[in-house]
Amino acid sequence: MGPGRNVGERIVAALLGIACAGGALAYTVTITASSPKAVYLQIGVGSLTGTSTYNSGGTPGNTATVNKATVTVPAASLGNKTAQAMTTDSGVSQSSYDGYTYCTAGTQLYIGAFYRNPATTGAAVLTATVPATLTNATGNTIPFSQISWTSNGIGDTTANGFLPEVFPGGTFVNGGIQNLGSVLVNRWAESCWTFAYANTVIPAVGTYTGRVFYTLTTP
Repeated sequence: MGPGRNVGERIVAALLGIACAGGALAYTVTITASSPKAVYLQIGVGSLTGTSTYNSGGTPGNTATVNKATVTVPAASLGNKTAQAMTTDSGVSQSSYDGYTYCTAGTQLYIGAFYRNPATTGAAVLTATVPATLTNATGNTIPFSQISWTSNGIGDTTANGFLPEVFPGGTFVNGGIQNLGSVLVNRWAESCWTFAYANTVIPAVGTYTGRVFYTLTTP
């Protein structure tokens, strides 16, 4: 990745998607093909057993934690079309692959994924199932497309030889299943997502919530 992260192959690798223009970069690395076939997705908090990182022998597991991205828009700024930065409740800053300090905890949300298979072709596809709106307690709504994200991590620069994002930044659709990218077979991919609220609508006062489900699907 950047200085101090010495991993064999540097190619490129991407919560709340339009394809993002520009050269945002992230990190992917080849992993050893093995059996049985396995797939892993971590968004925010995750868990590995045995050791704390995948490349030191850690085995990815399941976690029930659901991380949130939030923002409180001041009344004086409501609907003024100035995007509002969102924060997250995830404390994850280090890569689950090698422990590299990659994301800014509280500001960014870590995403890491791999697809491992004895085969040498194919890719696992990442999708998001997005509700049409965020909703408050009295039934008022905000379009989910008010939320967008950018994708990068500490040390991601063109000088380091990275290619374009595997999971690029973007803007949520207003309901439906959204393709967010894919992980080639026997690759680990990761990035850090930074969310923003567009603030181009004037909703009723309240706390609006909505939940996106992410799925990594193998062939």
